Amino acid sequence: MATGEVGTVFVNAVLWVDGGSVPGALAVTDGRIVAVGEEAAALAGQAGEVVDAAGGLLLPAFGEGHAHPIFGGLELQGPAVRAQTTVEGIAAEVGRWAAEHPDEEWVLGASYDPSLSPDGGFDASVLDEVVPDRPVLLRAADYHTIWCNSEALRRAGVDKDTPDPRLGHIDRLPDGSPRGTLREWHACDLMFDIVPARGLDAQVQALADACRAMNRVGITWMQDAWVDDGDEEPYLALAAQDGLTVRSNLAFRADPDRWRAQLDDFPQRRKRIEDAGYDDLVTAHTVKFFADGVIENGTAAVLDPYVGSCEHGMRVWEPEALTEAVTAYDALRFQVHIHAIGDEGIRSALDAIAAARAANPDWDRRPVITHVQLVHPDDLPRFAELGVVANFQAYWAQRDGLMDVLTVPRIGEERASLQYPLARLLRGTAAEPGRAVLSMGSDWPVSTNAPLDIIRVAVTRETVAGEPASGWLPEQRLTLAEAIEMGTYGCAYQAFAEGRRGQLAVGNQADLVLLDRDLTTLAPAEYLTTSVIGTWLAGRRVP
Repeated sequence: MATGEVGTVFVNAVLWVDGGSVPGALAVTDGRIVAVGEEAAALAGQAGEVVDAAGGLLLPAFGEGHAHPIFGGLELQGPAVRAQTTVEGIAAEVGRWAAEHPDEEWVLGASYDPSLSPDGGFDASVLDEVVPDRPVLLRAADYHTIWCNSEALRRAGVDKDTPDPRLGHIDRLPDGSPRGTLREWHACDLMFDIVPARGLDAQVQALADACRAMNRVGITWMQDAWVDDGDEEPYLALAAQDGLTVRSNLAFRADPDRWRAQLDDFPQRRKRIEDAGYDDLVTAHTVKFFADGVIENGTAAVLDPYVGSCEHGMRVWEPEALTEAVTAYDALRFQVHIHAIGDEGIRSALDAIAAARAANPDWDRRPVITHVQLVHPDDLPRFAELGVVANFQAYWAQRDGLMDVLTVPRIGEERASLQYPLARLLRGTAAEPGRAVLSMGSDWPVSTNAPLDIIRVAVTRETVAGEPASGWLPEQRLTLAEAIEMGTYGCAYQAFAEGRRGQLAVGNQADLVLLDRDLTTLAPAEYLTTSVIGTWLAGRRVP
């Protein structure tokens, strides 16, 4: 290689290679890795930039297999309710923000902690006390529930005579009037249908903020898992400004009420994004389905009833319709990405994928089921058999307050012991040796997007306080190497990019993250005090 051709060389680094850490150097030119090890170290004198890693761990940058970036960015523009740990604290923050923004017609915020109420429901009267004259709408951290004040309910025309919609529930007071909590799609839409739309400038700013939030924790690829009509515009606008610092794949949401019309729309939108010429900086090769809701609301679809009831949750799609739609989009060469949390929802998702495989010509489809919370044991081997990528939010695999207050009381201890089977799906068993591909997701802003936080829980199955000491369901713990691979190679595989990213290999894109310490020398609790020194997208430091 001629003098002056080398861009950046990382020296004094510990490299993540083949599932372990080794001392070495790495050289980057024109956005790609050109040398690793001694050959890279020898190029330092020719480099335009030398980065002294000072013994830090250099890894492939992390991926984010399931997030809602614009939602996360928009959260930063409203009251900071996520940080509040009491109902009173939420109300006070809403009142403070409203007072500081007197010209805002609506007070919009997220994400309050639903476990602050024993049943996850909240009263409009609490918000009325701090903002009586303007509508207030807050999303719960699960993004499947909203909490409104009385003025918001009045403007939406939601009263004691409003029936529960097909997909949703209105919490009610003893006299039948709305309590202030609305759950799931059609109930929430009663409010969202009248909320003023955010302008493109606000959405672009939200996306730019989201990119910075991802870069700060070492992420350079993300799956936007909820793209409705026009939601691609902020991506195209930010990319045109050279401000999109996270590779982004967009998943168009299939609506069970109009998915046949979307069969024409989605390919046109995919082609428009391809024709924009941003290559793998902005792609749209995925369609998102919601099979069910969430356990904490009692809306995840379950095979056996919820504890103390005869309710089986909510199917967003009837199984036959889900199968028909998944098969149709698979035929159009869209990767399917299915939200499925309850064991019935997961079974329906697997059945739909199996039907699509049987009906359509073979292709590299890489279907994704995300969340994968409660899996019936009979369905575990089907992930490997069907080539399904299991996108886990491993941060949820801990026995925290949400689990104790809302989740376990709804499904009971026996089913609770089946949750988040990471190790079982990754390793298989002697009797059923099939191994599924795991990818890392956070569902940000539902929970933290920091890979090191997620890795810690995946490795320990403990809360931040270290409880329980042996880990919750310890047989499902991952090794450090498995957890890192879930966030690097696994996400690259989900993105159809494992030959280009996800490993420190010559020829791969130089999407990199540098940590200040070698994780292999640390106790898992120390992951939380490990810092991201820098993140590089195609060899360029971001943000």
